Amino acid sequence: MPRSPSPAPAPGPLTRDLPPAPGVTLVEGGADVAVYAGHADGVELCLFEAGDTSGESERRVPLRERAHGWWFGFVPGMGPGQRYGLRADGAWDPDRGLMHNPAKLLLDPYARAVEGDVRWGPEVYGHVVDDSWTGDVQRPSELDDRGSMPRCVVVDDEFDWEDDRPPGRSRSETVFYEAHVKGQTKLHPDVPEELRGTYAGLAHPASLEHLTSLGVTAVELLPVHAFTHEPHLARMGMTNHWGYNTLGFHAPHAPYAAARDPQGVVDEVKGMVKLLHREGLEVILDVVYNHTAEQARTGATLSWRGLDQRAYYRLDERGRDIDVTGCGNTLDLRHPVVCRMVLDSLRTWVQEYHVDGFRFDLAVALGRGRGDAFDPDHPFLVALRTDPVLSAVKLVAEPWDLGMHGWRTGQFPPPFMEWNDRYRDAVRNFWVSDRRAQAHGGQGHGVQELATRLAGSRDLFGDRDRGPTASVNFVTAHDGFTLADLTAYDHKHNEANGEENRDGSNGSTSWNHGVEGTTDDADVRAARARTLRTLLGTLLLSTGVPMITAGDELGRTQGGNNNAYCQDNEISWVDWDLEPWQADLLATTRRLTEVRRDLPALRQRGWALGRPVHDDGTRDMEWYAADGAPMGHRWDDHGVRVVQMLVAGGWLGAGSALVVVNGGSEEVEVVLPAAPSADAYTLLWDSAWERPEPEVGGVVPGPVPVPAGSLRVYATT
Repeated sequence: MPRSPSPAPAPGPLTRDLPPAPGVTLVEGGADVAVYAGHADGVELCLFEAGDTSGESERRVPLRERAHGWWFGFVPGMGPGQRYGLRADGAWDPDRGLMHNPAKLLLDPYARAVEGDVRWGPEVYGHVVDDSWTGDVQRPSELDDRGSMPRCVVVDDEFDWEDDRPPGRSRSETVFYEAHVKGQTKLHPDVPEELRGTYAGLAHPASLEHLTSLGVTAVELLPVHAFTHEPHLARMGMTNHWGYNTLGFHAPHAPYAAARDPQGVVDEVKGMVKLLHREGLEVILDVVYNHTAEQARTGATLSWRGLDQRAYYRLDERGRDIDVTGCGNTLDLRHPVVCRMVLDSLRTWVQEYHVDGFRFDLAVALGRGRGDAFDPDHPFLVALRTDPVLSAVKLVAEPWDLGMHGWRTGQFPPPFMEWNDRYRDAVRNFWVSDRRAQAHGGQGHGVQELATRLAGSRDLFGDRDRGPTASVNFVTAHDGFTLADLTAYDHKHNEANGEENRDGSNGSTSWNHGVEGTTDDADVRAARARTLRTLLGTLLLSTGVPMITAGDELGRTQGGNNNAYCQDNEISWVDWDLEPWQADLLATTRRLTEVRRDLPALRQRGWALGRPVHDDGTRDMEWYAADGAPMGHRWDDHGVRVVQMLVAGGWLGAGSALVVVNGGSEEVEVVLPAAPSADAYTLLWDSAWERPEPEVGGVVPGPVPVPAGSLRVYATT
């Protein structure tokens, strides 16, 4: 393919020794533009008229200045509302990681707004492909894709934040609520139809009332960075619903906005954050910096690949992707330009959008250094911990990826919090799969693992003075079964995904309680509801930081689909039309968050190790068996399914908490232990209650009947 001539450097000395800030920076009379393309021979800025989707108005402006791999220049007259893209010229040598193709319009990695979506077809691939979008990467394509690519848009950062302040919630008081912007309100009857499924809809009073009354403190949003849909989904007429397919790290996903113009989208996201803050709710973003939407080198050329594949991605010696994400490519955060791009993106969302923290998808991929091994002191992780802006917000790691030695739970440095998959598995095993085994004559596990998780998982987070608030406890998340489906299905039912039920996990530790799926059997329905209450109770009474998945408080079902990433429909959306049992479950969740809030003993910031904390003999945490005696040797007995956790609160200026667990298949007479400085207990909540009941005071130490498969919490009086 003939290549367009490379733009010659401007005659004479450069006007700058160093490039300006990356992306587009508005200055008097126009804009400074800078983009990294370290192996390119030339870069052009492509300007378009608003509304021109065909690209006929394209006007190309060569960036003639270059330093340290950056191409830059001043563009007069460029201002807010300007649509633009980039083109890069250079060598085509895929085996050396070079895939420059000036026929391809590229997105600016620093674009602050993205308008339109990728129109999937052969033209968006840098190499020649057939109608099935497969081909030979050695042959560059001559098809121009300007009519099939989104546009970058220059926006104005000015916004009236009024008196907005971050809520500043401590980690010990935090309750995360993992939600999807669209799915949360798309079916909400009290949100105006035109706002349902949008940023504005999430911040509508009806939505805010649910969040505040639920007692959560932080809304963790599934990806809101601009993203596109995977080619295989496009071919099936489906879309990516979760958003883990990033197209732009600095721009919000426009289809989630009620506003239709790019500036309006940006302002709507900021308005959402401002309104959530007014209600005391923090905003945490689920961010995907481990890979991009370009997939492997056989995928499309949308931005980074066309600018400098060798810099942006991890490649082997043959120019092929080193994929530890399962998505085709891995961003190379060992490269200073890539590391800076991610840090700049994070600062944009904190400083310009006022968000309160981030959950890092497949975070191990971000900390893989030379030799591909995970390094807790990787430069990127050190930068996060020392940056004056980013070190002050909540940082949550998903502590695994799909590469070799990718499971790293408990190994991230402070102040990172981590999703605790060991907590998830232990709670599911004890209350779901073990109970299923009991129903079929089996035994299940003992209480030792569950007790470790109830106490904050010190085995995982005890090093480096991290404390129990490093553990983000969860039973479900966006991927996998919903909480209700854990109790209603033994097997996944992902046929709607178009992959013949091959996708999704095959090991969900679920139990259908005797009937697969929906049923009218009253006994089965009641048993499922009891299990749901017990799971929620365990989550919200455990030491650590709990995360509720949106809709679990309502008994939301996905019909057994445990991989609904491509279901932008009623399968994934929260259904607000509640049956009586669902209303009861909502009331139960509200009561549990209230108990957690009112009992500081359940929200300890330091490790409880059985140490004396008061002259009356009170210890910070003690464990008792069903007979009221210390557990002792019974920890090792797998047949023991009853345990009591007494957490002292007097030294915190509050009452103590007693959590009683009966994971057996029979009712047990449990002897409540005598608590120092307390004559009696008050029963605050019992998972046997279909709906929260009035507190029961004056319960003296001694024997009480505890139903099978149940959990309860007392406070000292």
